[in-house]
Amino acid sequence: MAFAVTRCIGAALWAAHGLRMALTAPRYRACTLKERLAMIPTAGLPVTERVSIYWDAHQVPFIEAARDEDLAVALGVVHAHLRLGQIELLRRVSRGRLAEMIGPLALGADHALRILDYGRAATASLAMLPAATRRWLEGYVAGINAYIARAETLPPEFELLGVEPEPWRVEDTLTLGRLIASDVSWLVWLRLLEQRAAGDWPAAWRRLVESAITPALDTQAMPARRALLETALLAASRSGSNALALAAARSASGAPMIAADPHLSLAQPNLWLIAGYRSPSHHAIGLMIPGLPFIAIGRNPWIAWAGTNLHAASSELVDVSSLPRDAFQVRAERIAVRWGRPHSVAIRETAFGPIITDAAPLRWHGPEILALQWIGHRASDEITAMLRVGQARDYDEFRAALGGFAVPGLTMLCAERSGRIGQVTAAHLPARALTLPQQPFPQPSKLTPWKRILTAGELPGRVDPPEGYLVSANERPRRADILMGLFFSPDDRWRRLAQLIEADEKLDARDLVGLLLDVYHQPAAELLARLRDALRGLSSTPHEGSAQQQLLAALTAWDGRYRAASAGALAFELLLYYLTRALVPRAKRRLYDTGWQARALLSHDMMAAAPMDLIEALRKSLPRAARRFRRFQSWGALHRLRLAHPLAATPWVGRRFLYGDFPADGSSETVMKTAHSLTNRRHAASYGSTARVICDLSDDDRNHIVLLGGQDGWVGSATAGDQVTLWRNNAFIDVPLRLETVRARARHVTELVA
Repeated sequence: MAFAVTRCIGAALWAAHGLRMALTAPRYRACTLKERLAMIPTAGLPVTERVSIYWDAHQVPFIEAARDEDLAVALGVVHAHLRLGQIELLRRVSRGRLAEMIGPLALGADHALRILDYGRAATASLAMLPAATRRWLEGYVAGINAYIARAETLPPEFELLGVEPEPWRVEDTLTLGRLIASDVSWLVWLRLLEQRAAGDWPAAWRRLVESAITPALDTQAMPARRALLETALLAASRSGSNALALAAARSASGAPMIAADPHLSLAQPNLWLIAGYRSPSHHAIGLMIPGLPFIAIGRNPWIAWAGTNLHAASSELVDVSSLPRDAFQVRAERIAVRWGRPHSVAIRETAFGPIITDAAPLRWHGPEILALQWIGHRASDEITAMLRVGQARDYDEFRAALGGFAVPGLTMLCAERSGRIGQVTAAHLPARALTLPQQPFPQPSKLTPWKRILTAGELPGRVDPPEGYLVSANERPRRADILMGLFFSPDDRWRRLAQLIEADEKLDARDLVGLLLDVYHQPAAELLARLRDALRGLSSTPHEGSAQQQLLAALTAWDGRYRAASAGALAFELLLYYLTRALVPRAKRRLYDTGWQARALLSHDMMAAAPMDLIEALRKSLPRAARRFRRFQSWGALHRLRLAHPLAATPWVGRRFLYGDFPADGSSETVMKTAHSLTNRRHAASYGSTARVICDLSDDDRNHIVLLGGQDGWVGSATAGDQVTLWRNNAFIDVPLRLETVRARARHVTELVA
């Protein structure tokens, strides 16, 4: 999904001033860590006492501050130093201001983003913040603004995207948080709405909700304006992930452990950064999202925590067609357009939410007028919730902290140093009955469940399970008496992780790395067995040495693992691609593509196909797949991991912004996720694992983290992509929690003063 924005931004920039980019590219020269750190403004900052920032060789910071408010300021400075270009882009996406940067192509996306109105609840949320949280946020944005005001050079994205620096406000941070909280259901709605006029709509809806599957993004196959909208919606949202917690009895170290593997858009810079800090009230290390001042995945001296997206039913599309005309309010918004005239759009709203079907990228032709009811349009306080998570000393405090967390709905895992592990459903959800809805668009009179909103204390949780571990992988919740969601991921990753944990009595950090890197897919192996049986029914045998014979030999030898070097994985995926086209009508395939993983539905159809139909489909598909197999030979030759800054899309100079293009392990449903659509072409994974975290609570300093990419968002920096090698070698950065260890290992120290 990141590549759609990459192409759009690159094309727009090149059309405007490609020659100037080529001529000025040398200014984006290689930059050492020492040179980068010298760019940080260190004096005249809004701190009351000296703040020390310790940096390791990968530009991972640990901030030591004598006052909490000074720590918040320093976090703003650090985030601006490492990722100012990125967070500025995210801020403008959250406000529907893409056209200001990339021109008329983004008008449709901006209109839709203005309708979604991520800032709708910002003022009300700000008003409910505790005084300490408000001071924290004010300090954080003061740090960002001080960096912008005092830095001698701003990131090149400002110039190339035509962005003028603007002061940050607390409301901007809250609005960006809502962008990060985009509901994964919206991707399903976007695609489902396009199918409204096709086929048997009620049957299609029932098929989707009964299967509870959601979509693999293929932006190459959709119109540019909708691809841009989908990318904007989920480029930053926490939409996937694996996470597990091991109890002390399952751990080789004798203490609980946490492992996490968040799945996001494979964009560069990475959406995560690694950081640590200590002040009187805060002491933690882990992963942060640039623009948000808290540790999202990590640990403190007492607990470690991680989470995955719940795929919660936090939204409802409400049919408001029957409402009287005076129930609709209309406001006009002006969209600034780079290289064009300003554009005015009308935004319609009701008491049940904004009218989402007015958005041009939806291409909505149905009779209904649909409003979006979303928990994220209500006031809530995720910042305080996550700050309190970072201060929690046990599971009970952890669960209590998450009572204020509304969106996005998360399944959060916790491991206590004292020995316990637990799971919390961190979400605000309407109290729906545990029945599948028969219609996707309820009338306003059917929204009674929204009058009672359940929070973490009322939603399912677990503590100290007898099996000694907890696993979360976006699967359907198993212990729920309300409807928590509709579009969950298949159970494949959840089952595989549980199977691997059960195979060992005790696990250590190296074992957990192996779990996160696993690329075996049981359903693929089961479907392959069915195909092998059908292949025996073919009337002729391929000639020795022919492409078909080579493909069949690879299938026979394949063990169900999606390794980059595997010929069997390539043979299976190519055969699956052609079989779907032979067995499944195009209209049905398009319907399946509205869901999160179409391949589970396709595999079901193939498993259920009549033997003669499957044999005939194989007869047609085998020669086509064999020709492509002979060309590529291995899965990694077809399936790539391409890491590039958006500027890599520009001709001539783009190669210097490419951090790697190499064979990729994994697939869409393996634990080590590198998602892709069914294809017979060389492609780059668009979504998947972006970071790995392992924390062993037996020692404050046994924390291992690595990013797919690097810490720095600055073009040309030595640490912009330096962790790619670590990632490919299954290595980690050791991130200590003890201040004395941090000081001893620091390569550089930055002192911030007033």
